[in-house]
Amino acid sequence: MRDAHSFDEFYRQTSTRLMRYGYAVVGDPAEAQDLVQEAYAKAWRHWRTVAAHPAPEAWVRLTLARLATDRWRRLAAWRGVLSRTGPPPPIAPPSVDTVLLTTALRRLPAAHRQAVALHYLFDMSVDDIARETGAAAGTVKSWLSRGRAALAAQLSEARDGQILEAHDV
Repeated sequence: MRDAHSFDEFYRQTSTRLMRYGYAVVGDPAEAQDLVQEAYAKAWRHWRTVAAHPAPEAWVRLTLARLATDRWRRLAAWRGVLSRTGPPPPIAPPSVDTVLLTTALRRLPAAHRQAVALHYLFDMSVDDIARETGAAAGTVKSWLSRGRAALAAQLSEARDGQILEAHDV
């Protein structure tokens, strides 16, 4: 069993230094946070070995440096692909329908939104949604029914408002 207390103490003593080191290595604070987090996750998975290492902080620093090197290799490969194929085409802005649907979905209660998304985006049955959410099948049916009704009402209102605005112009 891993010793969570000793790992927590190690983390408290070294995290600031390792974050500074990560930032110095990659030059981007968000990327540094990701790499430091991944290095600590690896240290936790191998905590018995790391804790017994003569220099545990050096082990994490080496892991961090290797993760950064892997990142640079992936970026170099990506740059090679881009140089051969060119950048991807620009992505078109979302359609009016997408904006209206997204806005309407955000107004639904979380459970209704989740049920509607699972049902329509992942083609999940009521029973599958019930298993995933831990709710009864009848509850899922209610969520779907209420979610569809609320979406229909909101989209109808939004469409009516949009049509009026278009005619007013």
